[in-house]
Amino acid sequence: MVMTPQLLQAIKLLQLSHFELMAHVEAELETNPLLERGGDGAEDGFEGADERPDDLREPAPLSADTPVDPADWGQPDSGLQRETIEADFGTTLDNVFQDEPPSRVVEAQGGDELPVSSSLWSGVGGGGFDDDTDFMATLVADETLHGHLEAQLDLATTDPVTQLIGRFLIDAIDEAGYLSEDLGAIAERLDVSVARVELVLKLVQGFEPSGVGARNLAECLAIQLRELDRFDPAMEALVAHLPLVARRDFPALKRICGVDDEDLADMLAEIRQLDPKPGRAFGSTPVQSLVPDVFVRTAPDGSWLIDLNPETLPRVLVNQSYHAKVARHARNETEKAYIADCLQNATWLQRSLEQRAKTILKVASEIVRQQDGFFAYGAEHLRPLNLKTVADAIGLHESTVSRVTSNKAIGTSRGVFAMKYFFSAAIAGVTGAESHSAEAVRHRIKQMIDQETLRDILSDDAIVQKLRDSGIDIARRTVAKYRESLRIPSSVERRRMNQRA
Repeated sequence: MVMTPQLLQAIKLLQLSHFELMAHVEAELETNPLLERGGDGAEDGFEGADERPDDLREPAPLSADTPVDPADWGQPDSGLQRETIEADFGTTLDNVFQDEPPSRVVEAQGGDELPVSSSLWSGVGGGGFDDDTDFMATLVADETLHGHLEAQLDLATTDPVTQLIGRFLIDAIDEAGYLSEDLGAIAERLDVSVARVELVLKLVQGFEPSGVGARNLAECLAIQLRELDRFDPAMEALVAHLPLVARRDFPALKRICGVDDEDLADMLAEIRQLDPKPGRAFGSTPVQSLVPDVFVRTAPDGSWLIDLNPETLPRVLVNQSYHAKVARHARNETEKAYIADCLQNATWLQRSLEQRAKTILKVASEIVRQQDGFFAYGAEHLRPLNLKTVADAIGLHESTVSRVTSNKAIGTSRGVFAMKYFFSAAIAGVTGAESHSAEAVRHRIKQMIDQETLRDILSDDAIVQKLRDSGIDIARRTVAKYRESLRIPSSVERRRMNQRA
């Protein structure tokens, strides 16, 4: 597959939040003279919204008041004439630009092969500036963690496969500096071995700031201690038992580490000097409120109406009349190429925005169909759901569904929920009964604890028994994990808190 810059942009648009999308469109409007902001009235260069020829009109908005027919869910849009691109990136979009340089296949170690477009690599991570570079913007812009890591990656290796894997790993690092995606998932997406991804991760973990790329707090501290040459066996044992540090169980720590009081105090002092969030020193994304991209409401007949939020859908027009005017006055090949480039980019952006809206609506409709119990009765009726189930139902690739559900939200009568909220692992039922959603079980545990009395504090074992009586087969350690994720203290700590109260 040829990864053209246009296709790369379309993939990127899928996973942007609406705030990021608005900023991206504004930047395109400023740099592309053929793009116009979409609106209801006539625009400069157009006779009128209703009188425009078909190729001059903005894309028709998706109907927000038409009930979604479950029989039609998951069917491809018959009106879309497009070529399906079957690739690991999973994006179904037209690649209508045939003048891109041919791609090349890079052979990785172990026989892995990765397709790399020369046009992609010329624009990613390369040095130098082009004519459109805003030098003032580069002077005042805050350095981001991802940009800082990518610059180090370019200096650390010239191998294109290592760079590609490294960029995927860097993209998966959150603002605190931790790797938030499973290595197996990255290896599967790139069609390389997990061992190869682990080698590249070790390279990234050697970058500044120290501790970046760790998968948990213990690994983050271990990386920093190794660089300080202080990761001896005693310190290794201490880092491996951080929960005991949090509980201030010093006798147990001394016994495990084989040290006395003075040595343990020194070791803890060294730990406190480390940075548990190495990425926070860099510019971070401002906190953004959760704005729904899709609204779900009840229709008069009891079905569900799924509407796109028009506030999150920027609309752009391609000013064909202005293009025709400037194209006639182009004096040389450079000017003609620039005008053609602007038209190509403007057309692609318009089509990408339209495809993005349709894909979001399609995925949201399938989520509503799968989780209709939640919308009708609440969190206890959430069903187990994964990305593959939705992807198979609507004919998209799993990675496309993952991108669509990232940074998106659904507005309901019960509140605004991130799309990722509706995807939950399955917990088996007792004696072959129907499986239950992990999120629904977590909600039930919270309800049980909220209904406790002073004389009846539920232990984790008691919660396990109650859940099994209701048909949910769950282990005690799973209950403890869910309770901790809800920030609920143990039964012993809750009993002490009630006694003090």
